[in-house]
Amino acid sequence: MKSPQPGLSRKQQPKGFHGHVITELGRSIVSGVYPENSLLPRDAELQEHFGVSRTVLREALKTLAAKGMIQPKAKIGTRVLARGGWNLFDPDILQWHAEAGAIDAGFLFSLQEMRLALEPEAAALAALRRTDAHVAELFRWVGRMGDMTITGTEFVEYDLRFHISVAEASQNPFMRAISALIEVALGATFTVSSPIPNTEKHKLNVERHRAIAEAIKNKDPVAARNAMRTVILEGIGRVSEVTGKNPLTDLGA
Repeated sequence: MKSPQPGLSRKQQPKGFHGHVITELGRSIVSGVYPENSLLPRDAELQEHFGVSRTVLREALKTLAAKGMIQPKAKIGTRVLARGGWNLFDPDILQWHAEAGAIDAGFLFSLQEMRLALEPEAAALAALRRTDAHVAELFRWVGRMGDMTITGTEFVEYDLRFHISVAEASQNPFMRAISALIEVALGATFTVSSPIPNTEKHKLNVERHRAIAEAIKNKDPVAARNAMRTVILEGIGRVSEVTGKNPLTDLGA
């Protein structure tokens, strides 16, 4: 499966030498250049490769260790840990998967399962807690999504902003914190199967999002939850048509 199109991410990468080392090593680990359970090159080799001081390299390695990706050990070296121990909620790790083209159908469906577990509840909370400003923001993004002249990249941008606005309207900071997961899931789903430029699918997708906004506006948590679930399931359905797989079938989704 291809990685999401360039330019879909709004996350700023860490700056400076420290950030460059983190990003390049992180991408290399995710893409398998440095496989699980392998040892990274020695510090001196990495210093020479990146042209950085020992201090900068050590700080970068500490950051990757905190993400659960590596484990430095004295006299042994720095080992790449098993993928199962990585913090996949970490925005950097999610983005590295996207950039490295490491999102296969299984990983994408796992992302969608997490969306199903979280976003319908965010929508229900938003219906209970939203302000008029939140409602106006939701309809603003629905309006932009409904423009029949927008590009695919613009559609994903507005779609993402809509879902983040729902999370913000829930007024639960943990819901807002899953924006990186939503972003990567939307970008990857769009790459596999997009409602753009199919006019009928485009219109249907917009109306599905409008139903979420209407339910939140009407302070109807049940309708908001169901409308959000419908949007996510239809995205999964589009991916299933392309991949021939749908692991959610056994869940009765």
